[in-house]
Amino acid sequence: MAEPQAHISGLAELLDAHLEWLVVRENGRTLPFLRSEIEIENSNGKTRLSFVDDKGLGTWRIDQVEIEGDELVAQLSSKIRNESESIRFVPRESANELRANIELARLEKANEIAKIFASSEPDSKLLRISLNVENGRIAQIEIEDRDKKRSGLMADVTASLTHESLLASALKWQDHLIGRRKNPIRQVAIVAEKRQARNLQKLLALLNKGASESISIYEIDRKGAMPAAKELRRVKMRDLWRLRAAKLKLPQTIEPTETAAKIIEMSPEKIDRIVSKNGETLRFLGMPFARVRMVMGREKAWFGIGPIRTPVSESAKRAFKELRDALDLHRRADPPNKRHDWYRLASEAWLESTLRRNIQLLDANLILSPIYNQFRSSNDKIDLLAIRKDGRLVIIEIKTAPDRELILQAADYWRKIELQRRRGVLAEANLFGEMKIIDKPALIYTVAPALSFHYDFEYFARTLAPEIELWRWELHEDWRREIKVVGRVRFT
Repeated sequence: MAEPQAHISGLAELLDAHLEWLVVRENGRTLPFLRSEIEIENSNGKTRLSFVDDKGLGTWRIDQVEIEGDELVAQLSSKIRNESESIRFVPRESANELRANIELARLEKANEIAKIFASSEPDSKLLRISLNVENGRIAQIEIEDRDKKRSGLMADVTASLTHESLLASALKWQDHLIGRRKNPIRQVAIVAEKRQARNLQKLLALLNKGASESISIYEIDRKGAMPAAKELRRVKMRDLWRLRAAKLKLPQTIEPTETAAKIIEMSPEKIDRIVSKNGETLRFLGMPFARVRMVMGREKAWFGIGPIRTPVSESAKRAFKELRDALDLHRRADPPNKRHDWYRLASEAWLESTLRRNIQLLDANLILSPIYNQFRSSNDKIDLLAIRKDGRLVIIEIKTAPDRELILQAADYWRKIELQRRRGVLAEANLFGEMKIIDKPALIYTVAPALSFHYDFEYFARTLAPEIELWRWELHEDWRREIKVVGRVRFT
């Protein structure tokens, strides 16, 4: 039974009981902290808690504290983030036990997958089953056949990884295994459930022969009495163009609603609009802050950053203006505090919205689709789709932080766009007005601040098939102030 803590200000003393804590967020994310890394401040009758998470330094007001055995549960709220959540403080001793249980569950899953593979390949012998040191969600298994030839198996034991992430890990692991002095391994198989395996099969076809020939894909078939691992055939790129192209769902009109138009008029140089099947989302330099929907034939609008939203109404005009003014203060190149959430969050969307307004800041030969790039029907959407003045399509992927999967993610988008181009889907949609799309494969432009490309970028760029032309566009680090290209490299 949880006991309420009468004095919230006593949280500091409760935390002092242990040198190390594990913070468990509502979304399941866990963050380890030393006691010295958690700040408690009491002022004006209020107690505030501060710690650094993946969004930077966050400061929360403590509304309530409860004790559950050795654990502490704090109810927090933040006016700046417009959020509230309950977080749990687990002492390091309990945290170690929690991590051990998680690791044990993952190892059990790894053993299950290893046994499924071994039963499907009766001449194989299991030598080693472990979890990846850097990413505990990946199982690494070594096997040996009757000829004493070793190979590696890799699997996602949490069903949470993307196929791009899994293939990237397999390529890097194979690169490590082949380089070991003792018992080098040349072949690595990825064992996955049906959907993930089929996505991996198509993604593998986008790699060059040198990179793809050392990787094989096995699908776990659970239809029979006992699950089995069956190897999927190795497809070639030309096989991909026989698949059915996804339909292109575009809005009936690109004109904003009356409500959206009025909001955009407040800062037309900073506010843009993204359309989805559920309505319109308005962004202030990439930061979503207002939404417009049609409800029973009438326009309804809400504003707010985060899960708490306020209906737009006459009585809320002042609060809406205060939000817009606060965004204008913090969402700029020279804010009063660069650690503020509204400056740091959604940085990729900020860069994307800037380029969407004037893509020629990146390349004077580019023309953006006025329809495609403002319509987001799902998370599986490229950042920007453009056409060069010579009629060649360009897929633009934007990052503001190092991302190892950038190349493979961009290649997967390239496959989908290229299939639509070859099937005439994009031409029928008239995405670029009078501009005609020429019969040449689309280009990929990866765009990021110069120091924000992952150190493995070139490694993965060299794994792509020669049919995929990739460009790396490096921007000046102070891109919020001015978009300036400082370098570009072509990979083919």
